[in-house]
Amino acid sequence: MLTAFARAFKTPDLRKKLLFTLAIIVLYRLGAHIPVPGVSYEAVQQCVKQASEGNNSLFGLVNMFSGGALLQITIFALGIMPYITASIILQLLTVVIPRLEALKKEGQSGTAKITQYTRYLTVALAVLQGTGLVATAKSGALFSGCRVADQVVPDPSIFTIATMVITMTAGTCIVMWLGELITDRGIGNGMSILMFISIAAGFPGALWAIKESGKLAKGWIEFGTVILIGFVMVALVVFVEQAQRRIPVQYAKRMIGRRSYGGTSTYIPLKVNQAGVIPVIFASSLLYIPALIAQFSNSTAGWKTWIEAHFVKGDHPYYIATYFLLIVFFAFFYVAISFNPEEVADNMKKYGGFIPGIRAGRPTAEYLSYVLNRITWPGSLYLGLIALVPTMALAGFGGANANFPFGGTSILIIVGVGLETVKQIESQLQQRNYEGFLR
Repeated sequence: MLTAFARAFKTPDLRKKLLFTLAIIVLYRLGAHIPVPGVSYEAVQQCVKQASEGNNSLFGLVNMFSGGALLQITIFALGIMPYITASIILQLLTVVIPRLEALKKEGQSGTAKITQYTRYLTVALAVLQGTGLVATAKSGALFSGCRVADQVVPDPSIFTIATMVITMTAGTCIVMWLGELITDRGIGNGMSILMFISIAAGFPGALWAIKESGKLAKGWIEFGTVILIGFVMVALVVFVEQAQRRIPVQYAKRMIGRRSYGGTSTYIPLKVNQAGVIPVIFASSLLYIPALIAQFSNSTAGWKTWIEAHFVKGDHPYYIATYFLLIVFFAFFYVAISFNPEEVADNMKKYGGFIPGIRAGRPTAEYLSYVLNRITWPGSLYLGLIALVPTMALAGFGGANANFPFGGTSILIIVGVGLETVKQIESQLQQRNYEGFLR
């Protein structure tokens, strides 16, 4: 594998792509440390030191996707999260709105149009999230418990707030542009790589915090245990992410003139985790809504106390059970809208394809739906366990929470993006008659 990396850097055009991608990554991380105009840098640093970033469960997911830039209130504070949200929304609307579904079937031109809509929606979401972040910082709720939380935004004038929101929105647009540059001129998967870098940036600090808070052998035993658990979880994720059920498909021969077409055998790969990390993101975002309502409510009613007691801390049994059930539900929901067995069966029938032993048409669609439901059950349970096991296993070390780096969302994204990036580089190496990574 190291030899393959050396060959990648020895290839001139591939070396340029790798160095260009690294340069964009450095620029992205630099922007994650430049504070927004109108923010008191000293007050922010003091509040960040007083309260660990991982303990802020309300903004923990967005902070993780921004590489810690959210709580630092930098120009890239919103990170890639508005684009991810916009992409998911457009993907869901494609199933509901016939116009978007027609654009999706038009090929490259339709995809370009949907991408343009995604950019517009990203800007709108960035304005909305930026306004919410500035309002939260101005009120002092962003760093609850910090003595100088109300001094994070010293000048609460309309001009200052508008400047901060515009700066954060422009930062989101720049992040989106950087991701597209990596896709076009780098090694590909630009948005995914930026997401990978954002999550990976929080690993060293979180691991060292586990070591500092440990009590056995000055924290080194806890540190080593966390590393060991991380390796086990990564190995499990790699194993399941690569697992798939291959449905054999046979294409009948067709004579067109004097030439024979078809007669080939292929398969439909149905992954065990067909939904990817989307159900975990959906479930996490939905569980933030009660905590968000409770935090911004001035009521002293019993419902607020009950929410703060049961749905704010990630280690409460109610929170864990609800989180697990939501992940299972959204796994089935997302698979149902992203994979259409009837459409696949119609396309196979149109081109003369059939599954051996299954009649073409409706029986094929019913068979695909049956297989998909059966493999979605273990996939959804796997997602729930991956999201919850690290939190429960590391709870004894005092640093585990829903946003711990070895938690479900971060591991799934890190492993998924890492595997895809390796495949991208490997395919480019094999195009140049190299053996690639897998020899």
